[in-house]
This record gives sequence, C-alpha cells and structure tokens, in this order.
Amino acid sequence: MIDPLFRRLGVNGPWVSALGLGTVKIGRNQGVKYPAGFNLPGDREVVRLLSLARELGVNLLDTAPAYGASLERLGRLLPGPRQDWVIVSKTGEWFADGRSRFDFSYQGTLRGVEESLRLLRRDYLDAVLIHSDGDDTRILRHEGVTDALEHLKQQGKIRAHGLSGKTAEGGLLALERLDLVMVTCNLGYHEESPVMARAAERGKGVLIKKALDSGHAAVAGAEPSLRHVYAQPGVSSIIVGTINPDHLRENVRIARQILEEEDPPS
Repeated sequence: MIDPLFRRLGVNGPWVSALGLGTVKIGRNQGVKYPAGFNLPGDREVVRLLSLARELGVNLLDTAPAYGASLERLGRLLPGPRQDWVIVSKTGEWFADGRSRFDFSYQGTLRGVEESLRLLRRDYLDAVLIHSDGDDTRILRHEGVTDALEHLKQQGKIRAHGLSGKTAEGGLLALERLDLVMVTCNLGYHEESPVMARAAERGKGVLIKKALDSGHAAVAGAEPSLRHVYAQPGVSSIIVGTINPDHLRENVRIARQILEEEDPPS
C-alpha cells in the first residue's frame, strides 16, 4: 500500500512526499519576504532539521542558487543515503553580496547546473526549474535556458525540468514543453489555477509555493490553507520553508491527516 503522504511528481516522475521542505532559510536571510527576521541556523541545527524531516517521511527538498548557502550546506549536511532524497533545484537566478543576478542563457544554464551538482555532491538532480524573474513568456520564448535544460536531461544530469513562474500565461506555456511547474496557490491567490488544471490533464508535475503565504499564515492557520491547496487538481507536493522543528512536525501531521481523509488506509 502506498503511503497517502506520497504522490507522483507527474505521471512518470518519482514518488515524493506531498509536503516538501523548502530550504531558503538555511542559506539566506537577506532580502526575503517573511513577516519576521531570523538568524541562519548552525550546522547541527540543520542536520537535526533534515533528520527530523526524514524521520517524518519528508523526502522532497527544494533549493536554489538564489537561496544563498543552501546548496552548499545541503551538500555537506544531508543525512542518510543521497538516493533517498528527491532534490529540486533551480537555475536563472543567483544571490550573492546582498543582491540577485539573472542569467537565462544556454551556456549560463549549463554552468549553473554543473555548479549546483558540485555543491550538492550529486551526479544528477531530480529536477531543475527555471527561476523566473517575472517575465515568464520572454524567458521561455527568447532565452536559451529551455534548450539547455533539455540537453542536460538527455545527458542524464537532470531527470526532469520545469518552471517556477509568476504568471498563468507562463505556466501554461511551460507545460507545452517542460515536465513540471511550480506555482503559487493559497487561500488568497488563485490566478494560476488554470495552470494546475492543465497540468492535471497532461499528467505533468505540480509543486506549490507560498501555500502559507510565505509564513504570513500562522501554524494555527495551516490546516485550512493546506486543505485548500490539496483540494486543487494535479498537486504533487506543497513546499513549505521552515527552520522550526515544531512547525515542520505540525505541518506534516496536518498534511497526513488531510491526505488520510482522502485515502483512508485499508
């Protein structure tokens, strides 16, 4: 019997926990849109958090070059066999010295993914998403990043490719060629719902960001938020970024409760 906490990342993708752990907070605390400031956790705290995630059944990690030291720290500190983890990274945006830079070129994409592989100490990535600067359609139509990701997929260096976009138009366009999308969905934002519906029709993977409105929905409000998102079509996993073990434990409990109600154990 498949654990109800797990869903396919698209028809042909890996089984992933329906609640994934976002790792921006282990690598970056500058220029982020959270309701309160925070200090980056130490290495032992990161190991404890990742070990707890593994213990709770979370196998999906979301990272990015734009997340500061996140890639490097995951590469050093990830517990357990690396093949037990499904890692989704990104390309197109890098963060250093307090500011972001963007590069969606073919060669820039190849270099960026190779650097991510080096930092994560892996031979391949489960998925790489285009980290949009907001101009989704221009990136997809006029930059070299999509061709580069397809080349990397053919080489076996990535298993899947997709778009972490900011518009419904971009998400729909991405589904014509890419394997998955990451979209925003929460109780107050529904503009990308057509993307989820189209992805469900085509058997593409759907990752959800900002389901808790970047931390503005308190843990007390997590249940209605998560329940709303899981009710949408095609959702593979909700990415929730936290460095608080209690929040992680509670969010997994809520997710499991909701999913077991949908698919009670026999």
